[in-house]
Amino acid sequence: MLERFKVPVKDRVYVPQEKARAATEAAFRHAGLDEVGARQCADVLITNDMRGVESHGISNQLRNYLRLYGEGKLNARPDFKIARETDTTALIDSDHALGIHVAPFAMKLAIQKAKKHGTGTVAVINAGHLGGAGYHASLAAQENMIGQAMAGPGGSQTLPTFGAEPRFGTHPIAWAAPARNQPPFLFDVATTQVAGNKIQLARRVGADLEPAWIADMDGEPILERVPVPDKYYQLPFGGTRENASHKGYGMMAMIDIMCNSMTGVGAGFLTGGGGQMFVATDIQAFIDLEEYFDWMDKFLEGLRNTKPAKGHERVLYPGLSEWEETQERAKTGIPYHREVIEWFGSYAAEIGIDVDLR
Repeated sequence: MLERFKVPVKDRVYVPQEKARAATEAAFRHAGLDEVGARQCADVLITNDMRGVESHGISNQLRNYLRLYGEGKLNARPDFKIARETDTTALIDSDHALGIHVAPFAMKLAIQKAKKHGTGTVAVINAGHLGGAGYHASLAAQENMIGQAMAGPGGSQTLPTFGAEPRFGTHPIAWAAPARNQPPFLFDVATTQVAGNKIQLARRVGADLEPAWIADMDGEPILERVPVPDKYYQLPFGGTRENASHKGYGMMAMIDIMCNSMTGVGAGFLTGGGGQMFVATDIQAFIDLEEYFDWMDKFLEGLRNTKPAKGHERVLYPGLSEWEETQERAKTGIPYHREVIEWFGSYAAEIGIDVDLR
């Protein structure tokens, strides 16, 4: 995550992950989730926070999820139903579960199918926010598989190239791959110029947005650095056609097709979207696992040892900095913004639960 999105040093409150996890589980239980569901949902948020992906952790997501449960827009006790199924595929109706509740269930089903048949693809409909695709893709990597996760959330945020009205959400996608001695590969991105939740982080810490990250309400890309405006549209990655925004646009369209049109949800900008898809591929269906690990370690080590360009300390590969951040935060705690700690304290007092985040 870029430095501008991180909590300023003066506003940091370091919380041990165990305390953050316990408080988050308690909040989910109060919202009506059972022990298993609360533990699963908390694990997604805390894992994101430990990786430094604060845009999809407690800071941005928890209060929104709790609000949606309180308003009855999410089902705290969903009944997951398999609507269609083959040996290698399944379509799950999540019964309006939160995405971080049903997505691990879906990926684990994909993994089961991949263990039997080499690959498994599971789609989910009628679900809430995915909570970061990388967590779910990583579940497959932990089983020595290649994992993929994606979602087509709505159509009210992001403009297609040359468009003046939105047709997409942030349409995230992630791939994860295991290694033997190197930290695992994890590529987890929104297909917008910047994740929508990172814009909210920028608003909280007072950081500016870079040129061509967003557009004004007439669809014109804003080509200068600006504070977060009250109203804006997002742009596909690339920002402008000259910088290849058509590539981000095309990827968004394909994600929407696979998650929404192919699942019967319908295009996100027509129906609100929300379809999700999870794929697990068994490495051993293609190559001996030890040979794969030999090549994977050489590949990742080679990326790490690439000569850096002038002015840069080193070359990273996707997932390396998140792995390093996890090791660091296991020692120091998670650096939350004091506003988040204050909100959590007020919320806990209001609903009558005990939390200790100090």
